[in-house]
Amino acid sequence: MRITKIAASLMTLGMAVSPFAHATNGMNMEGYGPVAASMGGASMAYDNGTAAVMNNPATLGLMQEGSRVDVALGLLAPAITSKMPGASADSEATAFYMPAMGYVKKSGKFTYGAGVFSQGGMGTEYSATSFLAAGSGEKVRSEVGVGRFIVPLAYQVDDKITVAGSLDFVWAGMDLKMALSGGQFMDMVSSFGGTQTYGSASGSMVNTLAGAFGAGQLTGLNWARIDFSNSSAFTGQAKGDGFAFKLGGTFKVSSQLTLGATYHSKTSLGDLTTTGATMSMNVTGPAVGGGPVTIPVKGSVAVHNFQWPQTIAFGAAFQASDNLLLVADYKNIGWKEVMKNFGMTFTADGGAPMGMAGQSVDMTLNQNWADQNVFQFGAAFKTSDVLTVRGGVNIANNPVPDQYMHPLFPAIAKNHVTLGMGYAISKASNIDFAYVYVPKVSATNGSGVTVDFGGYSAQLLFSNMF
Repeated sequence: MRITKIAASLMTLGMAVSPFAHATNGMNMEGYGPVAASMGGASMAYDNGTAAVMNNPATLGLMQEGSRVDVALGLLAPAITSKMPGASADSEATAFYMPAMGYVKKSGKFTYGAGVFSQGGMGTEYSATSFLAAGSGEKVRSEVGVGRFIVPLAYQVDDKITVAGSLDFVWAGMDLKMALSGGQFMDMVSSFGGTQTYGSASGSMVNTLAGAFGAGQLTGLNWARIDFSNSSAFTGQAKGDGFAFKLGGTFKVSSQLTLGATYHSKTSLGDLTTTGATMSMNVTGPAVGGGPVTIPVKGSVAVHNFQWPQTIAFGAAFQASDNLLLVADYKNIGWKEVMKNFGMTFTADGGAPMGMAGQSVDMTLNQNWADQNVFQFGAAFKTSDVLTVRGGVNIANNPVPDQYMHPLFPAIAKNHVTLGMGYAISKASNIDFAYVYVPKVSATNGSGVTVDFGGYSAQLLFSNMF
């Protein structure tokens, strides 16, 4: 069948090119597809193309009879600076590109298809000489990316009601090059007298270190690092996959007013795993000839229980006139359940030094994110038969508590101002564009590090109906 071949092609291409995205409603993008993104992200109750598979799959049933193919490219350009008294570092991760594509067909009461979209993520990169490198002389960076291959099905119950659902295959990738000062690492270990305020570290590797310090073989820990990262702009070194689903509906109250709602389930992802990771420690003491000496330990990493949260959203679209469409949505993103902490286990390879072969360390960074409430408002005005202009706002709370905000994961953006346009090349083909401005916000964590976050994003879409 044609749809089967298209779905297979989309999935193959999506797995190859779905990149990291630095998103701005927490780790979510503020809007999926340039039509919705240019109107504050509102998308619950009107036809916004194949991006509906990421928004409300029931709006697919609002399209005209026939088929539609969308191909999009997005750019996210965050501007992030981390600073503390006497030091400042700009993130060098300033451009993230994300393709998206989808195909849907409406035939009678049914609409079905397939799509590949980047869900979101976050990422930063600081130089090897920045204060965030903790004296290790190597760059620090993070990249988290989540993509989805989505198969939707919408059913038009009658001339007022459409219901829909989708099955989502979800994959995630992560790179991490993180440095901790000796004091920061020891504060995570109870046997070193650590307060464990910002996280914890335990396990057989930590016990071996504690024994070496207790015996006087080691006398100082200057810094510690965990490194797993590849050179790909599209996949992280640590990978995992799983499934999720969406449900949605629309209700046409009148010829002018349509209501819509959706539920996105929490994902069911397995651990993100990789081999070829390194945990390094810079130590001093008799065991290393005085020091300081860097001890690299090769091994594997498993990032535990990294999940994307459930989302509940509802909204309305009001066709105020033939030329003017007004839209408004509310969205609740359940970060609280999935972002309580960031946990991973490093397990040493067989050749590890200091008797650490086969030993492991469990590390947890406290997160304690809050749920996020997002209010999305927008308008589209058709200035002519071929040109539509759009605008909107996206207003949200910062889900990341200041105390635990980490400069490698500063998902602290709040509000957005959105603009865009659509141009009809022909009766069958359109080009849509969105620009989203993110005003700068700042947060200072419990360690006294301040992060400034701002920037912009843009999306460009070509669509063809047949």
